[in-house]
Amino acid sequence: MVQESAIDKCRYFLKDTVRRTIDFSRTDQGRGVPPPPVEKPFDASATRLKLPAPGQWHGIGSVDLASAIRNRRSRRGFSNESLTLDELSFLLWATQGISERIDRGTALRTVPSAGARHALETYSAVVNVQGLDQAVYRYLPVEHELLLEFPESDLRGKLLHATFGQAFLAKAAVTFVWTTLPYRMEWRYGLSAHKVIAIDAGHVCQNLYLACEAIGAGTCAVGAYHQELMDQLLRIDGKDEFAIYLAPVGKV
Repeated sequence: MVQESAIDKCRYFLKDTVRRTIDFSRTDQGRGVPPPPVEKPFDASATRLKLPAPGQWHGIGSVDLASAIRNRRSRRGFSNESLTLDELSFLLWATQGISERIDRGTALRTVPSAGARHALETYSAVVNVQGLDQAVYRYLPVEHELLLEFPESDLRGKLLHATFGQAFLAKAAVTFVWTTLPYRMEWRYGLSAHKVIAIDAGHVCQNLYLACEAIGAGTCAVGAYHQELMDQLLRIDGKDEFAIYLAPVGKV
């Protein structure tokens, strides 16, 4: 049985009580520190792939919103059909696309975020997408591009290992893995940042569910994973950036 003190501590995380204890003039924003950049920096010489832009997608968006909401399900049965690059582009845009760039550290996106801080990065573990090698890519929302992080010949096996053997992940065409860079939110909100980071992840994944319905695909949110193994798979440090949520996607 979980000790009551441990339950109370976890319940406290869900409350907004901590906000009343914070002197916001002492956060980095309050001290006049410039905001962190909208997206994680990358090597300009790295391999990047320009994605089809909104308005250039073919045969996408024929499902009306009411139908997408009504039919939304967690789907674990995927076919062997590949996703197209148009479809992947649409899913990435629907979950983290930028609708308006305000300044170096602020942008409005297709999902809400506390204070427009958007403390998430999107990695795509691609196995079966037309025109893409099997590899881990990172979405660059400012450029609407894919950044090749590294090729990986055993993505399915490593994803299974990092998710306690949840077999349906091995059948996905692509697995979205969202990481958080907590400082993007801490810069403004200090110790009250972490609850809203978790809320933001929910906004993003719900958009993925609805976007999948629009293209005849399915997804299933996954919150159970081995933290260290998932961070190692993405080659991130596990401290200033770490995995927070994932969702495999495939045609159904």
